[in-house]
Amino acid sequence: MTFKPLFSKSLSAAPDRLHFAAHSHHLWPDASFEGQVECWEDAARLADVKWARVMGEVWPEAQAHVADELGSGDPSAILFSANTHDFLIRLAAACPRGADGPLRVLMSDGEFHSARRQMARWVESGEISLSRVTAESFDDFAERFLAAAQSGEADLILVSHVLFNSGRMFDRLAELAQLSRPGGPWVVIDGYHAFMAIDRPIDAQVAASVFYLGGGYKYAMAGEGMGFMHCPPGFGPRPPLTGWYAEFDDLTLPPGMVGYAKDAMRFMGATFDPSALYRFNAIRRMLGANGITTKRLAARVAGLQEMLLDRLSGTALGSAELLNPPSGERHARFFALRSPNAQRWCAELKEQGCITDVRGDVLRIGFGLYHDEEDVETFAALAGRLA
Repeated sequence: MTFKPLFSKSLSAAPDRLHFAAHSHHLWPDASFEGQVECWEDAARLADVKWARVMGEVWPEAQAHVADELGSGDPSAILFSANTHDFLIRLAAACPRGADGPLRVLMSDGEFHSARRQMARWVESGEISLSRVTAESFDDFAERFLAAAQSGEADLILVSHVLFNSGRMFDRLAELAQLSRPGGPWVVIDGYHAFMAIDRPIDAQVAASVFYLGGGYKYAMAGEGMGFMHCPPGFGPRPPLTGWYAEFDDLTLPPGMVGYAKDAMRFMGATFDPSALYRFNAIRRMLGANGITTKRLAARVAGLQEMLLDRLSGTALGSAELLNPPSGERHARFFALRSPNAQRWCAELKEQGCITDVRGDVLRIGFGLYHDEEDVETFAALAGRLA
Protein backbone atom coordinates (compact mmCIF):
# COMPACT_ATOMS: atom_id res chain seq x y z
CA MET A 1 0.00 0.00 0.00
CA THR A 2 1.17 3.53 -0.75
CA PHE A 3 -0.21 6.96 0.12
CA LYS A 4 2.00 8.80 -2.36
CA PRO A 5 -1.00 10.06 -4.40
CA LEU A 6 -1.94 12.22 -1.39
CA PHE A 7 1.41 14.04 -1.83
CA SER A 8 1.46 14.39 -5.61
CA LYS A 9 2.39 18.09 -5.60
CA SER A 10 5.33 17.79 -3.18
CA LEU A 11 6.67 14.60 -4.73
CA SER A 12 6.39 15.81 -8.33
CA ALA A 13 8.03 19.12 -7.42
CA ALA A 14 11.31 17.26 -6.77
CA PRO A 15 10.89 13.80 -8.31
CA ASP A 16 14.53 12.78 -7.77
CA ARG A 17 14.49 13.61 -4.06
CA LEU A 18 14.28 10.86 -1.44
CA HIS A 19 13.02 12.68 1.64
CA PHE A 20 13.77 10.87 4.92
CA ALA A 21 13.58 13.97 7.13
CA ALA A 22 9.89 13.64 7.98
CA HIS A 23 10.77 14.29 11.63
CA SER A 24 11.93 17.77 10.60
CA HIS A 25 10.18 19.35 7.63
CA HIS A 26 7.42 16.96 6.66
CA LEU A 27 6.43 17.09 3.00
CA TRP A 28 3.08 18.78 2.55
CA PRO A 29 0.11 16.75 1.26
CA ASP A 30 -2.07 18.10 -1.53
CA ALA A 31 -4.77 18.88 1.04
CA SER A 32 -2.54 21.59 2.51
CA PHE A 33 -2.64 23.41 -0.84
CA GLU A 34 -6.42 23.24 -0.78
CA GLY A 35 -6.45 24.70 2.73
CA GLN A 36 -4.11 27.52 1.70
CA VAL A 37 -6.35 28.41 -1.23
CA GLU A 38 -9.41 28.32 1.04
CA CYS A 39 -7.72 30.83 3.36
CA TRP A 40 -6.89 33.16 0.48
CA GLU A 41 -10.38 32.93 -0.98
CA ASP A 42 -11.98 33.67 2.40
CA ALA A 43 -9.79 36.77 2.74
CA ALA A 44 -10.76 37.93 -0.75
CA ARG A 45 -14.45 37.20 -0.27
CA LEU A 46 -14.92 38.35 3.32
CA ALA A 47 -12.17 40.96 3.83
CA ASP A 48 -12.65 42.63 7.22
CA VAL A 49 -15.34 40.21 8.33
CA LYS A 50 -13.17 37.14 7.70
CA TRP A 51 -12.34 37.05 11.42
CA ALA A 52 -15.87 35.96 12.25
CA ARG A 53 -15.25 32.88 10.12
CA VAL A 54 -11.70 32.36 11.41
CA MET A 55 -12.60 32.59 15.09
CA GLY A 56 -16.11 31.16 14.75
CA GLU A 57 -15.36 28.17 12.49
CA VAL A 58 -11.71 27.63 11.53
CA TRP A 59 -10.22 28.07 15.02
CA PRO A 60 -12.79 25.84 16.81
CA GLU A 61 -12.39 23.13 14.18
CA ALA A 62 -8.62 23.16 14.68
CA GLN A 63 -9.07 23.11 18.48
CA ALA A 64 -11.29 20.04 18.21
CA HIS A 65 -8.79 18.24 15.97
CA VAL A 66 -5.91 18.92 18.38
CA ALA A 67 -7.86 17.92 21.50
CA ASP A 68 -9.01 14.72 19.83
CA GLU A 69 -5.48 13.90 18.70
CA LEU A 70 -4.00 14.60 22.14
CA GLY A 71 -6.65 12.61 23.98
CA SER A 72 -7.22 15.53 26.36
CA GLY A 73 -10.93 15.83 25.62
CA ASP A 74 -11.14 19.63 26.01
CA PRO A 75 -11.01 21.75 22.82
CA SER A 76 -11.49 24.97 24.82
CA ALA A 77 -8.09 24.38 26.47
CA ILE A 78 -6.24 24.60 23.11
CA LEU A 79 -4.53 27.82 22.04
CA PHE A 80 -2.64 28.61 18.82
CA SER A 81 0.29 30.87 18.06
CA ALA A 82 3.01 31.17 15.44
CA ASN A 83 5.42 28.84 17.27
CA THR A 84 6.09 27.17 20.60
CA HIS A 85 8.85 29.65 21.48
CA ASP A 86 6.11 32.26 21.84
CA PHE A 87 4.43 30.04 24.41
CA LEU A 88 7.65 29.53 26.39
CA ILE A 89 7.96 33.29 26.81
CA ARG A 90 4.36 33.68 27.95
CA LEU A 91 4.64 30.76 30.37
CA ALA A 92 7.84 32.02 31.95
CA ALA A 93 6.24 35.43 32.48
CA ALA A 94 3.07 33.97 34.02
CA CYS A 95 4.52 31.17 36.14
CA PRO A 96 4.29 31.79 39.91
CA ARG A 97 7.62 32.04 41.72
CA GLY A 98 7.83 29.96 44.82
CA ALA A 99 10.79 31.79 46.34
CA ASP A 100 12.41 35.21 46.29
CA GLY A 101 14.71 35.77 43.35
CA PRO A 102 14.60 34.56 39.76
CA LEU A 103 12.24 31.94 38.36
CA ARG A 104 13.61 28.47 39.12
CA VAL A 105 13.52 26.26 36.02
CA LEU A 106 14.20 22.54 35.73
CA MET A 107 14.70 20.93 32.32
CA SER A 108 16.76 18.29 30.58
CA ASP A 109 19.91 18.99 28.60
CA GLY A 110 18.23 17.43 25.55
CA GLU A 111 15.61 20.10 24.84
CA PHE A 112 15.15 21.71 21.44
CA HIS A 113 17.24 24.72 20.41
CA SER A 114 14.63 27.39 21.12
CA ALA A 115 14.22 26.29 24.73
CA ARG A 116 17.92 25.67 25.24
CA ARG A 117 18.94 29.03 23.81
CA GLN A 118 16.22 31.06 25.54
CA MET A 119 16.91 29.51 28.93
CA ALA A 120 20.65 30.07 28.54
CA ARG A 121 20.08 33.74 27.72
CA TRP A 122 17.74 34.18 30.68
CA VAL A 123 20.42 32.69 32.93
CA GLU A 124 22.86 35.31 31.58
CA SER A 125 20.44 38.13 32.34
CA GLY A 126 19.49 36.78 35.76
CA GLU A 127 15.85 36.21 34.80
CA ILE A 128 15.97 32.54 35.82
CA SER A 129 18.06 30.04 37.70
CA LEU A 130 18.38 26.80 35.74
CA SER A 131 18.89 23.20 36.79
CA ARG A 132 19.48 20.61 34.08
CA VAL A 133 19.17 16.84 34.18
CA THR A 134 21.41 15.05 31.71
CA ALA A 135 19.49 12.99 29.18
CA GLU A 136 22.15 10.28 29.13
CA SER A 137 22.14 7.59 30.21
CA PHE A 138 18.75 7.24 28.59
CA ASP A 139 17.76 4.09 30.44
CA ASP A 140 17.27 5.89 33.74
CA PHE A 141 16.64 9.42 32.47
CA ALA A 142 12.93 9.46 33.30
CA GLU A 143 13.60 8.25 36.84
CA ARG A 144 16.32 10.84 37.41
CA PHE A 145 14.26 13.68 35.97
CA LEU A 146 11.23 12.76 38.05
CA ALA A 147 13.35 12.66 41.19
CA ALA A 148 14.71 16.14 40.47
CA ALA A 149 11.17 17.42 39.88
CA GLN A 150 9.95 15.90 43.13
CA SER A 151 12.62 17.79 45.09
CA GLY A 152 10.36 20.86 45.16
CA GLU A 153 13.15 23.18 44.04
CA ALA A 154 11.63 24.30 40.71
CA ASP A 155 8.86 26.72 39.78
CA LEU A 156 8.74 25.65 36.11
CA ILE A 157 9.45 22.07 35.02
CA LEU A 158 10.03 21.53 31.30
CA VAL A 159 10.74 18.25 29.51
CA SER A 160 10.19 16.77 26.06
CA HIS A 161 7.80 13.86 25.66
CA VAL A 162 10.11 12.59 22.89
CA LEU A 163 13.66 13.94 23.00
CA PHE A 164 14.45 15.48 19.62
CA ASN A 165 18.10 14.45 19.48
CA SER A 166 17.77 10.82 20.55
CA GLY A 167 14.16 9.83 19.91
CA ARG A 168 13.89 8.46 23.45
CA MET A 169 10.61 8.92 25.32
CA PHE A 170 9.88 10.37 28.74
CA ASP A 171 7.32 7.85 29.99
CA ARG A 172 6.49 9.22 33.46
CA LEU A 173 4.01 11.94 32.48
CA ALA A 174 1.31 10.87 34.91
CA GLU A 175 3.68 11.06 37.89
CA LEU A 176 5.08 14.41 36.75
CA ALA A 177 1.56 15.78 36.28
CA GLN A 178 0.78 15.05 39.93
CA LEU A 179 3.36 17.67 40.95
CA SER A 180 1.78 20.50 38.95
CA ARG A 181 -0.32 23.09 40.80
CA PRO A 182 -1.91 26.42 39.76
CA GLY A 183 0.22 28.14 42.41
CA GLY A 184 3.35 26.32 41.23
CA PRO A 185 5.20 24.41 40.19
CA TRP A 186 4.00 24.33 36.60
CA VAL A 187 4.78 21.33 34.41
CA VAL A 188 5.31 21.96 30.70
CA ILE A 189 5.66 19.09 28.22
CA ASP A 190 7.18 19.70 24.79
CA GLY A 191 5.16 17.29 22.67
CA TYR A 192 6.33 18.37 19.21
CA HIS A 193 7.80 14.95 18.39
CA ALA A 194 4.79 13.16 19.89
CA PHE A 195 1.89 15.07 18.31
CA MET A 196 0.45 12.98 15.46
CA ALA A 197 3.36 10.57 15.87
CA ILE A 198 2.11 8.87 19.04
CA ASP A 199 -1.56 8.01 19.42
CA ARG A 200 -3.27 10.13 22.11
CA PRO A 201 -0.15 11.11 24.06
CA ILE A 202 -2.03 12.45 27.11
CA ASP A 203 -5.31 11.64 28.80
CA ALA A 204 -7.80 13.84 30.62
CA GLN A 205 -6.11 13.25 33.99
CA VAL A 206 -2.69 14.43 32.78
CA ALA A 207 -4.31 17.25 30.79
CA ALA A 208 -5.91 18.60 33.96
CA SER A 209 -2.59 19.87 35.30
CA VAL A 210 0.08 20.14 32.57
CA PHE A 211 0.79 22.51 29.72
CA TYR A 212 1.42 20.55 26.51
CA LEU A 213 3.12 22.15 23.50
CA GLY A 214 3.27 21.04 19.88
CA GLY A 215 2.77 22.25 16.35
CA GLY A 216 1.95 21.64 12.72
CA TYR A 217 5.44 21.76 11.19
CA LYS A 218 6.33 18.11 11.67
CA TYR A 219 3.97 15.13 11.75
CA ALA A 220 0.81 17.22 11.37
CA MET A 221 2.16 18.05 7.87
CA ALA A 222 0.65 21.57 7.99
CA GLY A 223 3.88 23.59 7.89
CA GLU A 224 4.91 26.66 9.80
CA GLY A 225 2.72 29.01 11.78
CA MET A 226 0.68 26.58 13.89
CA GLY A 227 2.18 26.18 17.31
CA PHE A 228 -0.37 25.05 19.88
CA MET A 229 -0.57 24.87 23.66
CA HIS A 230 -2.94 22.86 25.82
CA CYS A 231 -3.62 25.05 28.88
CA PRO A 232 -4.88 23.31 32.03
CA PRO A 233 -7.85 25.11 33.58
CA GLY A 234 -7.10 27.43 36.48
CA PHE A 235 -3.41 27.88 35.68
CA GLY A 236 -2.41 31.51 35.03
CA PRO A 237 -5.78 33.28 34.98
CA ARG A 238 -4.14 36.67 34.18
CA PRO A 239 -0.95 36.21 32.10
CA PRO A 240 1.18 39.41 32.15
CA LEU A 241 2.08 39.14 28.44
CA THR A 242 -1.26 39.65 26.75
CA GLY A 243 -2.74 40.84 23.47
CA TRP A 244 -6.21 42.07 22.64
CA TYR A 245 -7.38 38.63 21.55
CA ALA A 246 -7.18 37.53 25.20
CA GLU A 247 -10.40 39.46 25.77
CA PHE A 248 -11.79 38.92 22.28
CA ASP A 249 -15.02 37.50 23.68
CA ASP A 250 -15.75 40.67 25.63
CA LEU A 251 -14.86 43.85 23.77
CA THR A 252 -17.46 45.79 25.77
CA LEU A 253 -15.22 46.17 28.81
CA PRO A 254 -14.70 49.76 29.97
CA PRO A 255 -11.56 51.48 28.63
CA GLY A 256 -8.49 50.72 30.70
CA MET A 257 -9.84 47.51 32.17
CA VAL A 258 -7.71 44.44 31.42
CA GLY A 259 -10.08 41.51 31.07
CA TYR A 260 -9.27 37.90 30.28
CA ALA A 261 -11.09 34.98 28.75
CA LYS A 262 -11.72 32.07 31.11
CA ASP A 263 -10.49 29.37 28.71
CA ALA A 264 -7.16 28.98 26.89
CA MET A 265 -7.71 32.32 25.15
CA ARG A 266 -6.43 33.98 28.33
CA PHE A 267 -2.90 33.30 26.99
CA MET A 268 -3.71 34.77 23.57
CA GLY A 269 -1.67 37.46 21.85
CA ALA A 270 -2.77 39.68 18.99
CA THR A 271 -3.53 39.50 15.26
CA PHE A 272 -2.10 36.40 13.59
CA ASP A 273 -1.87 34.60 10.24
CA PRO A 274 -4.61 31.92 10.17
CA SER A 275 -3.40 30.13 7.02
CA ALA A 276 -1.72 27.28 8.93
CA LEU A 277 -5.02 26.51 10.66
CA TYR A 278 -6.74 26.24 7.28
CA ARG A 279 -4.01 23.88 6.07
CA PHE A 280 -4.21 21.80 9.24
CA ASN A 281 -7.99 21.46 9.08
CA ALA A 282 -7.87 20.45 5.41
CA ILE A 283 -5.25 17.80 6.20
CA ARG A 284 -7.25 16.40 9.10
CA ARG A 285 -10.30 16.13 6.85
CA MET A 286 -8.18 14.33 4.25
CA LEU A 287 -6.88 11.88 6.85
CA GLY A 288 -10.39 11.21 8.10
CA ALA A 289 -11.72 10.66 4.58
CA ASN A 290 -9.00 8.05 3.99
CA GLY A 291 -9.36 6.32 7.35
CA ILE A 292 -5.83 7.28 8.37
CA THR A 293 -5.36 7.56 12.13
CA THR A 294 -2.16 8.16 14.06
CA LYS A 295 -2.43 4.65 15.50
CA ARG A 296 -2.70 3.15 12.03
CA LEU A 297 0.14 5.26 10.69
CA ALA A 298 2.38 4.45 13.66
CA ALA A 299 1.89 0.74 12.99
CA ARG A 300 2.75 1.25 9.33
CA VAL A 301 5.88 3.23 10.21
CA ALA A 302 6.94 0.56 12.72
CA GLY A 303 6.90 -1.98 9.89
CA LEU A 304 9.00 0.28 7.65
CA GLN A 305 11.44 0.91 10.50
CA GLU A 306 11.91 -2.81 11.11
CA MET A 307 12.44 -3.32 7.39
CA LEU A 308 15.06 -0.60 7.26
CA LEU A 309 16.97 -1.98 10.24
CA ASP A 310 17.11 -5.33 8.53
CA ARG A 311 18.36 -3.79 5.27
CA LEU A 312 21.00 -1.65 7.02
CA SER A 313 22.69 -4.67 8.53
CA GLY A 314 26.03 -4.97 6.80
CA THR A 315 26.10 -1.32 5.66
CA ALA A 316 28.14 1.47 7.23
CA LEU A 317 24.99 2.75 8.98
CA GLY A 318 24.55 -0.66 10.56
CA SER A 319 27.73 -0.02 12.55
CA ALA A 320 26.30 3.09 14.23
CA GLU A 321 24.79 3.11 17.72
CA LEU A 322 21.00 3.14 17.47
CA LEU A 323 19.95 5.40 20.34
CA ASN A 324 16.24 4.51 20.17
CA PRO A 325 15.86 0.86 19.15
CA PRO A 326 12.30 -0.47 18.72
CA SER A 327 10.94 -2.06 21.88
CA GLY A 328 7.55 -3.21 20.70
CA GLU A 329 5.92 -0.22 22.38
CA ARG A 330 5.34 3.39 21.31
CA HIS A 331 8.28 4.71 19.36
CA ALA A 332 9.48 7.97 17.82
CA ARG A 333 8.87 8.42 14.12
CA PHE A 334 12.60 8.63 13.49
CA PHE A 335 15.78 6.67 14.14
CA ALA A 336 18.74 8.35 15.83
CA LEU A 337 22.08 6.82 14.82
CA ARG A 338 25.21 7.94 16.68
CA SER A 339 28.56 7.78 14.92
CA PRO A 340 31.61 9.99 14.40
CA ASN A 341 30.76 9.65 10.70
CA ALA A 342 27.24 11.09 11.05
CA GLN A 343 28.06 14.48 9.51
CA ARG A 344 29.78 12.90 6.53
CA TRP A 345 27.02 10.36 5.99
CA CYS A 346 24.38 13.09 5.97
CA ALA A 347 26.34 15.11 3.41
CA GLU A 348 27.01 12.09 1.18
CA LEU A 349 23.37 11.02 1.26
CA LYS A 350 22.37 14.57 0.32
CA GLU A 351 24.72 14.44 -2.68
CA GLN A 352 22.78 11.37 -3.81
CA GLY A 353 19.45 13.18 -3.48
CA CYS A 354 18.52 11.67 -0.10
CA ILE A 355 17.59 14.12 2.65
CA THR A 356 18.21 13.19 6.28
CA ASP A 357 19.56 15.47 9.00
CA VAL A 358 22.26 15.45 11.61
CA ARG A 359 22.64 16.85 15.13
CA GLY A 360 26.26 16.71 16.23
CA ASP A 361 27.24 13.07 15.92
CA VAL A 362 23.67 11.81 15.53
CA LEU A 363 22.15 11.07 12.12
CA ARG A 364 18.33 11.17 12.17
CA ILE A 365 16.20 9.22 9.70
CA GLY A 366 12.51 10.13 9.74
CA PHE A 367 9.49 8.30 8.34
CA GLY A 368 6.28 9.78 6.99
CA LEU A 369 2.97 8.92 5.40
CA TYR A 370 4.53 9.34 1.95
CA HIS A 371 7.06 6.52 2.47
CA ASP A 372 6.60 2.96 1.30
CA GLU A 373 8.65 -0.23 0.99
CA GLU A 374 10.24 0.91 -2.27
CA ASP A 375 11.61 4.01 -0.53
CA VAL A 376 13.15 1.85 2.19
CA GLU A 377 14.83 -0.34 -0.42
CA THR A 378 16.18 2.74 -2.21
CA PHE A 379 17.50 4.22 1.03
CA ALA A 380 19.19 0.95 1.96
CA ALA A 381 20.86 0.82 -1.46
CA LEU A 382 22.22 4.35 -0.96
CA ALA A 383 23.41 3.44 2.54
CA GLY A 384 25.28 0.52 1.02
CA ARG A 385 27.49 3.00 -0.85
CA LEU A 386 28.60 4.76 2.34
CA ALA A 387 31.89 3.95 4.01
